[in-house]
Amino acid sequence: MPGGHATCEHGSLSVGGTHACVVSSSIVGDGEESSSGLEKTEKDPRRMARKYQLELCKKALEENIIVYLGTGCGKTHIAVLLIYEMGHLIRQPQKSACVFLAPTVALVNQGQCALELGFRLLLGVRQAKVIEDSTDFKVGVYCGNSNRLKTHSSWEKEIEQYEVLVMTPQILLYNLSHSFIKMDLIALLIFDECHHAQVKSSHPYAQIMKVFYKPNDGKLPRIFGMTASPVVGKGASSRDNLPRSINSLENLLDAKVYSVEDKEELESFVASPVIRVYSYGPVANGTSSSYEDYYNILQGFKHQCIVENGSKTVGNQSLESLRSTKKVLIRMHESIIFCLENLGLWGALQISISVACLIFDKFRFPPPPPIFLKACRILLSGDHSEWNAMIEAEGNISDVSVCDRYLNQAANVFAADCTRDGIASTVSQVEVLKEPFFSEKLLCLVRILSNFRLQPNMKCIVFVNRIVTARSLSHILQNLKFLTSWKCDFLVGVHSGLKSMSRKTMNVILERFRTGKIFMDASARNSAWMEILGLRKGSVGKPNLNLLIATKVGEEGLDIQTCCLVIRFDLPETVASFIQSRGRARMPQSEYAFLVDRGNQKERDLIEKFKIDEARMNIEICDRTSNETFDSIEEKIYKVHSTGASITSGLSISLLQQYCSKLPHDEYFDPKPKFFYFDDSEGTVCHLILPSNAPIHKIVGSPQSSIEVAKKDACLKAIEQLHKLGALSEFLLPQQEDTNELELASSDVDDCEDKDSRGELCEMLVPAVLKESWTELEKPIHLNSYYVQFCPVPEDRIYKQFGLFLKAPLPLEADKMSLELHLARGRSVMTKLVPSGLSEFSTDEITYAKTFQEMFLKAILDRSEFVHEYVPLGKNALSKSCPTFYLLLPVIFHVSERRVTVDWKIIRRCLFSPIFKNPANAVLPSDDFLHLANGRCSIRDVENSLVYTPHQKKFYFIDSIVPEKNGNSPCKGSNNLTHKDHLTTTFGIHLRYPAQSLLRAKQLFCLRNLLCNRKKEDSELQELDEHFVDLAPELCELKIIGFSKDFGSSISLLPSIMHRLENLLVAIELKCILSASFSEGDKVTAHRVLEALTTEKCQERLSLERLETLGDAFLKFAVGRHFLLLHDTLDEGELTRKRSNAVNNSNLFKLASRNNLQVFIRDQPFDPYQFFSLGRPCPRICTKESEGIIHSNCGSHVTDQAKGGDVRCSKGHHWLHKKTVSDVVEALVGAFLVDSGFKAAIAFLRWIGIKVDFDDSQVINICQASRTYAMLNPSMDLTTLENLLGHRFLYKGLLIQAFVHPSHKNGGGCYQRLEFLGDAVLDYLITSYLFSAYPKMKPGQLTDLRSVLVNNRAFASISVDRSFHEYIICDSDALSAAIKKFVDFVRTPESERHLLEGPKCPKVLGDLVESSVGAILLDTGFDLNHIWKIMLSFLDPIISFSNLQINPVRELKEICQSHNWDFEVPASKKGRTFSVDVKLSGKDMNISACASNSNKKEAIRMASEKIYARLKDQGLIPMTNSLEEVLRNSKKMEAKLIGYDETPIDVAPEATGFENSKIQEPFDSNCSYEVRPCIKAFNARTPSPLDFTGSQSSETTGDLRCDRHMHITGKLDLGTARSRLREICMANSWKPPLFECCAEEGPSHLKIFTYKVVVEIEEAPDKNFECVGSPQMKKKAAAENAAEGALWYLKHERYLS
Repeated sequence: MPGGHATCEHGSLSVGGTHACVVSSSIVGDGEESSSGLEKTEKDPRRMARKYQLELCKKALEENIIVYLGTGCGKTHIAVLLIYEMGHLIRQPQKSACVFLAPTVALVNQGQCALELGFRLLLGVRQAKVIEDSTDFKVGVYCGNSNRLKTHSSWEKEIEQYEVLVMTPQILLYNLSHSFIKMDLIALLIFDECHHAQVKSSHPYAQIMKVFYKPNDGKLPRIFGMTASPVVGKGASSRDNLPRSINSLENLLDAKVYSVEDKEELESFVASPVIRVYSYGPVANGTSSSYEDYYNILQGFKHQCIVENGSKTVGNQSLESLRSTKKVLIRMHESIIFCLENLGLWGALQISISVACLIFDKFRFPPPPPIFLKACRILLSGDHSEWNAMIEAEGNISDVSVCDRYLNQAANVFAADCTRDGIASTVSQVEVLKEPFFSEKLLCLVRILSNFRLQPNMKCIVFVNRIVTARSLSHILQNLKFLTSWKCDFLVGVHSGLKSMSRKTMNVILERFRTGKIFMDASARNSAWMEILGLRKGSVGKPNLNLLIATKVGEEGLDIQTCCLVIRFDLPETVASFIQSRGRARMPQSEYAFLVDRGNQKERDLIEKFKIDEARMNIEICDRTSNETFDSIEEKIYKVHSTGASITSGLSISLLQQYCSKLPHDEYFDPKPKFFYFDDSEGTVCHLILPSNAPIHKIVGSPQSSIEVAKKDACLKAIEQLHKLGALSEFLLPQQEDTNELELASSDVDDCEDKDSRGELCEMLVPAVLKESWTELEKPIHLNSYYVQFCPVPEDRIYKQFGLFLKAPLPLEADKMSLELHLARGRSVMTKLVPSGLSEFSTDEITYAKTFQEMFLKAILDRSEFVHEYVPLGKNALSKSCPTFYLLLPVIFHVSERRVTVDWKIIRRCLFSPIFKNPANAVLPSDDFLHLANGRCSIRDVENSLVYTPHQKKFYFIDSIVPEKNGNSPCKGSNNLTHKDHLTTTFGIHLRYPAQSLLRAKQLFCLRNLLCNRKKEDSELQELDEHFVDLAPELCELKIIGFSKDFGSSISLLPSIMHRLENLLVAIELKCILSASFSEGDKVTAHRVLEALTTEKCQERLSLERLETLGDAFLKFAVGRHFLLLHDTLDEGELTRKRSNAVNNSNLFKLASRNNLQVFIRDQPFDPYQFFSLGRPCPRICTKESEGIIHSNCGSHVTDQAKGGDVRCSKGHHWLHKKTVSDVVEALVGAFLVDSGFKAAIAFLRWIGIKVDFDDSQVINICQASRTYAMLNPSMDLTTLENLLGHRFLYKGLLIQAFVHPSHKNGGGCYQRLEFLGDAVLDYLITSYLFSAYPKMKPGQLTDLRSVLVNNRAFASISVDRSFHEYIICDSDALSAAIKKFVDFVRTPESERHLLEGPKCPKVLGDLVESSVGAILLDTGFDLNHIWKIMLSFLDPIISFSNLQINPVRELKEICQSHNWDFEVPASKKGRTFSVDVKLSGKDMNISACASNSNKKEAIRMASEKIYARLKDQGLIPMTNSLEEVLRNSKKMEAKLIGYDETPIDVAPEATGFENSKIQEPFDSNCSYEVRPCIKAFNARTPSPLDFTGSQSSETTGDLRCDRHMHITGKLDLGTARSRLREICMANSWKPPLFECCAEEGPSHLKIFTYKVVVEIEEAPDKNFECVGSPQMKKKAAAENAAEGALWYLKHERYLS
């Protein structure tokens, strides 16, 4: 059966063998929280279930059902029971979930459809609380705009975390539409208030079921619906429609309606209120005669203001702005009239002042009259929902003076009568209630409330139909002194997008009304729920409410158990509304009251009709009378098969609006779609006009049956085309919102704060040349030798000659490597490798050489081992794991032969030192000896040796013996003590051989990173004397014989030399790889590649930062150019997004890693103590098992010797941040640009995986497409503009396009795409300028200077200097005013400018420069040499020293940081203006400055500039900024365009191109019109007709022809003239045009017809006119001809743009 009753014969429900007893005494209502009185051991909702609840739950387990029960009957608990019983499908680890939907309420308010959201959130939260308290399921609540849930992965996590999801249907529909959630993941789908699922509606319930619930398609959820009225809408409950409505609901939800047959059982739980009717009036003809005079007065005010508004068409305001102002004025007037009739004078006065105050609050103009200031203070603290909706919906209002004049006039009239004779100045002072101050209807309500006011614990809800009524009525009732026992507030919904009542405010009001205080029970005080509700702990304990004025938003789900009085101030519109509002009266003996007009029998009949309809509904549920259903409206669907994303024609409207809102816009341009409707023989056709910067401009729908359907059809077509063009993703989302989760997240942060930010552990490449080893089988062994030449500057040291020996020869770019090593005091050593041929080694010599290398590396890097008496050599088991094979040996260089021989003598002497031999083998010295601490030693061995002093624990080089000094000689710096006495006094050492000669010694140095530049710029070189000390021989232990200080000086340089050589060889290897991949890379030098691979962190003289700056700018240009040409329809925002995705750090890192580029990067400063080579292998052997332990501290591990760097392991691992890798990619681009050019840089980008190629045809196509702009503004002086730009255009359309602001209604297109291209090329050209002109400038300074030159404000100065602003084409009065204000300020003399507050710089001024450059670039076929010359001419007005200041906010922050001052920026907002008060405070310092601007950042910048100037005046900072000093001190070279080697594309048009052809005139010259003024009652004079006939001047006729097809938006060929004329009248709120056949001539078979059309212009009655067309053969053509003439006249009178 299609429906019926559920009956229960047993007191338990058996499901799966489980029995639950019925606890009939418990009362659980809709959304009611379960009692916590019983001690719960296991949550089981069956324990407190009623009999019928269990039976209905059992039915729901068998099939999909709709539960039809009244409010308070416990429908929600049935849903909880069902969730509990289906737990095996929902409970984790199951992948399915339960979705509980709490709907929104669609309100229709005077033709304006709004979505009231708000308290449904509270209801949803309470339902979630019921589920959570009654079961053990994990419950998630979702509502509003959940910014954190915008990806598939985030919703997957939610489904994994929660088992029951409580959400609004809009959220589920959104997720289903974009395939975030799929229907087969839902096991149970619960519809609360399911009657909204109507087959003819576009409610989300209906959309969900129609589009995504397919009965024969895969796994489907169980459906459970709940409703107190299965029908909704006017006429749905009539005798004929009721069966259809119920059957259609069942069909749509694929469920059956069930109720309870035993009404007595229900009545034992739920009490029904008593219905009473209260009469007032009567009100004759709908308007009380006492208000007739006020109505006429207000009509006069409205008419005056409309005329005043219309007179402004001759001014600068746009027609659209004036139309918007008129619409707001009319709506204000209607609302005030409505309040006057329904509430009386006080209600109308309250609304008048309220809106006046709102205008003052939003626009700060003008202040309210003084007599209303008190009222203003009250009203401004309240809600302005309807007025916000009214004003913000017409977002184009630029002048509110007309509206304000009307409101003040109306308020003055009302106030004069309300306060006459001193009766009362405010409502609170009123003593006597009477008409016309209070309407009869309001007085009736007051009487009811007065009768109930003394009853204890009273709570009342008054339902009204309009927000304005709720607001006004609440204010009046709050302030009537004899109703003080009623604590009143009002409840309205949250307008979608307008936020008329905040969610938090709504929840606070509801809880104050429900409980008297907010969340006084412990369970609801849970912080998580309070956060969901938007409540603060401070809200707890506010005064209680007992009277609530609510709109329709309060009819559903408002569960107030203690409410005992419900009053319908306005009658319900449907039986569903009748039932729902009655259900709010929950207490026994409650009253349901209606206010009806005594003289209006229809109102009484309506109440009776609702009762009858309800009874009929109950009967129909039991016994169905028909199987008929309503015809379902099948909407078109666009589906993406790859993802499953689907959009219906109904949802396509909101999606299109969402897409348009994401287009690039500013405060002067709000991108919105516009719709125009035209009658066609087959139906209504919608012409959809998208914003000018959208990829498509116009969509023409197919003929449809109505305007609404036509709109949906056009929007769906637009969505389809946008998706195919790539503007919408595969999930049908704007690309800006569709996060590609497969891509890495972009991050510019370079730190080690967490796992994600520390980067990747990468292995550093070891050059292949250094890895090639020799074998012992080779006899002899031949090694390539290179003499290491040392040239100290100044020549104050002697260095022992050394040579490098390795198996493989060095590459050509490395075998003569020269390197400057930096010593202390600005000294340096120039080193150079000199190829010295092959050297021959025997096996024993190789052994000696390896042992020697091990020895000297230990001596200088691991000297602590030499403290011992014996040091073993050649026994290191780790030597076999060393990755490099080369030898560094002392040599003798034969200059003439350019070869070296190894100094084996010194090698053997060192290796035969006693410390390396068994002590038993020691040879006693000859007679010429000294007594040392470790025995007697020959003087020959002691000289030029390394010794150790145990008492000092230091090592020394012994330079010589000092025969003239001994222990008894005076000790320098010891107050005339002898060496002997000094040692005794200081160390307690007594010399045994004081007569021995002292030793002249130099302490063994600590090795440093000599690649780090420690020399200051322009510092003079100074010789540094070596520091020697005198040592007593008997205190020294001899360690290495022959290890002289000259020997040590050379060895100290070798680690730095080899580190640089290794890095250079790595760079050469990368260069070889790249050169083999693309021939264009041959010219780049290895040194340039090394520069690009070396980061600033390495602290060397070369780093990648300058190259990275250049490469970044080129990458931005090359990729931007590619996308612009590839996607000729995408807007600037989408192009920017695509470019950003291609060039951001994440993508560059991914591409570099794919090409293994990270192994070449050098990102750590050289630490000599982590220098490992043959003879000194790395002690940390890195394996997969030990890798995590060695590198566990994110590169911050610190050893005793190496602080701040990565720990070196045997594989050379180091941490690389993603940004570092991406910087290297950009630096390599810069390297190819500098050494080779554009072609090589582009080849490198192609190699790494970034597409930058394009075809010449793409450039030509864009140039040719610009021709459509050529006829846009024929009056534009293009020649003068070309002279200002310095370029003669081949394509004039490009020039015009460069000056078209997106606000201009031009037929599609604007300058934004050209701006995108021009911005990129200017960035590169200016970077190239700075890079080449200041080669010595530091990278940070280069970046700062570029940021000063490449910014919108700098370009704006160019625009003003060249007067570009005079050529801008826009349709925004506000923009024109802002430009004029800024230009006037800039052109104000400097002496007067400081007295003025600088206005905000309109971004469009800078955009014009960028778009102009972009246009020239395309027009020249990308001839950058030409653009370079233009750019140089642009730089003059912005490169003056006076303008070279870094962002003042940044400057102040740096100053505060250096002086330890506090920097605060408190800000506030009044209307549309931000006010900031920048404060700088510290010790003896307290400065502040204020500024205001519509842009917060601009206001902060302006205030910071003031403080910065004051600090300069006080001398606290230099009078010149750092950039000025940098430029003055920097040597400027000739600026060059770096790397440009492309051949410009030939884009010259053919001689017979479109631009040389004439525009075809749209119609013939025989049409003529007669336009004459109309005579109206209010127009006393009768002017003579205006005759526009064929005899008029050719000039007029020409204008007429050209404008024939012009429309309000300035588009061509948009439908018939008649439909356009109707649209214009509608847009201007005029009466529809009246067409009339005024002449019919000729015989029946050759009749001709003449039509006239009458148009009444309300704001200018003297311009009302009728237009008589020329005779035509058909009536339709004659009417069309008359309409064309009317359109021409309206254009002529400037009513059309």
